[in-house]
Amino acid sequence: MAARVLRAGGAASASGFLRRASPGSLLPGLRKLTSSNNRPREDSWLKSLFVRKVDPRKDAHSNLLAKKETSSLYKLQFHNVKPECLEAYNKICQEVLPKIHEDKHYPCTLVGTWNTWYGEQDQAVHLWRYEGGYPALTEVMSKLKENQEFSEFRKARSNMLLSRKNQLLLEFSFWNEPIPRSGPNIYELRSYQLRPGTMIEWGNYWARAIRFRQDGNEAVGGFFSQIGQLYMVHHLWAYKDLQTREDIRNAAWHKHGWEELVYYTVPLIQEMESRIMIPQKTSPLQ
Repeated sequence: MAARVLRAGGAASASGFLRRASPGSLLPGLRKLTSSNNRPREDSWLKSLFVRKVDPRKDAHSNLLAKKETSSLYKLQFHNVKPECLEAYNKICQEVLPKIHEDKHYPCTLVGTWNTWYGEQDQAVHLWRYEGGYPALTEVMSKLKENQEFSEFRKARSNMLLSRKNQLLLEFSFWNEPIPRSGPNIYELRSYQLRPGTMIEWGNYWARAIRFRQDGNEAVGGFFSQIGQLYMVHHLWAYKDLQTREDIRNAAWHKHGWEELVYYTVPLIQEMESRIMIPQKTSPLQ
């Protein structure tokens, strides 16, 4: 008897709930929400509000952004030197690195070698080019293992360093190719950590932006990482001095279109860093 009353009461309350929900037609709404035919449509609509759409690519980013006419690979090295060893470090680098650069036995070129002036202190930066890409890099590394002088250089160098890291880079197709230049100059290496998935956008914007920065012949080279810290971009600039740098950078803001390109590229960046560097005596970029 009690069970029948409970069932009846439950049914009554349920019917009362349904009656209160009508005539707003709650049941058709529920059926619509739980319908398997409509759920994918609703889910995709909701996802479209939060998920950034990415156009499908049919080629690697490196193939779309890098120079087609060359197969050069670049290696960027950062060496943090013990402060008391910096002079000795520079001396052995000036003795050994140019020999590799000048020896036709090695398919590589020393593009530039610097000490950081403003930025991370007691740091050396070296930029190498390997004509022929990864096979050239492998060949050079293999031959250097047999080079007794280089082995002694590495051993002496290891006692002078606190830390070191490197990256393998490709060159943006729209940037100048780094070539030796006379000095005296200071160099700025501007490094950008991009948000993953934004390299193509960066390339598209900077393919237009670079034309605003060619008047003073300050653009040296532009690169993006392939191995090491990924989604890294490096822009290398040359200036007569710090005041010239300031004047050239300020002049860009007076050119129509520059501010728009900056506006659209800034959101692509997670982190950025600027180094002012002084070339070593034996650097091809002076």
